[in-house]
Amino acid sequence: MSSPEILSALSDIFPAQDLLTDDADRVAYSYDNSQRSCTPIAVVYPRSADQLQRLVKQCYQHNVPLVARGRGTGTAGAAVPVEQGISVSFERMNELLEIDPDNRIARVAPGVTNEQLQQAAGQHGFFWPPDPTSAGVCTVGGNLACNSAGPRAVKYGTPRENTLGLTAITGTGEIIHSGVKTTKGVVGYDLTRLIIGSEGTLALVTEAVLKLTPLAETIQTLKATYNSIHSAAAAVSAIMAQPITPCALEFMDGAAINMVKDYANPDLPEGTEALLMIEVDGHQESIDHAATRVMQAANIDGCLDIEKAATPEAARELWRTRKALSPALRNIAPKKINEDVVVPVSRIPQLIEGLEDIAAKHGIPIVNFGHAGNGNIHVNILIDTNNRAQVDQADDCLDAVFQLVLDLEGTLSGEHGVGLVKKEFVSREIDPVTLRLMKSIKKQFDPHNILNPGKTLP
Repeated sequence: MSSPEILSALSDIFPAQDLLTDDADRVAYSYDNSQRSCTPIAVVYPRSADQLQRLVKQCYQHNVPLVARGRGTGTAGAAVPVEQGISVSFERMNELLEIDPDNRIARVAPGVTNEQLQQAAGQHGFFWPPDPTSAGVCTVGGNLACNSAGPRAVKYGTPRENTLGLTAITGTGEIIHSGVKTTKGVVGYDLTRLIIGSEGTLALVTEAVLKLTPLAETIQTLKATYNSIHSAAAAVSAIMAQPITPCALEFMDGAAINMVKDYANPDLPEGTEALLMIEVDGHQESIDHAATRVMQAANIDGCLDIEKAATPEAARELWRTRKALSPALRNIAPKKINEDVVVPVSRIPQLIEGLEDIAAKHGIPIVNFGHAGNGNIHVNILIDTNNRAQVDQADDCLDAVFQLVLDLEGTLSGEHGVGLVKKEFVSREIDPVTLRLMKSIKKQFDPHNILNPGKTLP
């Protein structure tokens, strides 16, 4: 099917305002938050499941690739279009947002933003636990596609643990319903958890039934500082080994702290080389006890100071420090390599030590921060493109980072996904038999390989 024929077919499905074909408009959808790009032949904005189904059936019939997109905040290239493909933006498929407080669920269209969902649920005293850093703009559909979770996953889990059911369209244009609307259900295979995290390669989600959690009565924010990253890493293990599970446990190494000093005022003791940001939530009458238990666990050798945020503004200031990291790093090293590896919590000290050795060996700075409570560390390899030696060493450095993670029984991605950026490394983590089974599953869902082809699996 030629491009003119494709565009003619699209104009039969989408009105002019929901179909972009001009060069400048298409370029705006050629990239996500990774360093990859490819201009689609068209951009479409479905507004209903029926419209989307017609699109998929047309593309299935004529073997035209489709790449789903939320707001383009992903960092692994999963939303980057493919050659002669169509970019399917879900940002206008956002009218469905229903909160059912009696059953603790929400029904949501994929284009609803995480922030919109949180605000709607909050009016009823609930929240949806996933809260990525980009929550203000990222969509629920994108959260589901990459299983993006954010800081609260340490206590409340990821989208996989907080999604009950999905309605989706397969690569043949058929509508499927997976999961349940109840908190228990074991009929059939768990296609819901299979589709979540598949980065739009198996099916396009048109509606999700999400599990809501009651908002805690109160939250206590703590700041713990350490004279070395090794002490901070050991403190993470100590905190997670005691009975009180924090609702957030964030880690920043010394390099990360220095990066944000021009963007925020962390007000840290002299000699601080690592910082833990800890949040404990619960009932008003028990919060002080819970915070004290966590502080006791965090107070290990090398701890310089532990303090509670005295006011809500002090807590917000601490989070501003954490959230200033990504823009700071983009300004300092626009070509940085950003990975979100995960290791067992008890092995974080070994990961940090290994990353120090890799940085020294390859002569490339590495900045580490992230969701330490579940071992999810964002490893930022800062490449100076004017430094030929660093550019030449970049691939070997990344290779060494991934090998270290696998040697520590970790995984190559916690929430950013695989997309284009990591797919060549997937075969190191997943054995050939399992990969073969995954490819067979892909073929069942998408026999013509039109849904985000060339992503996720090697």
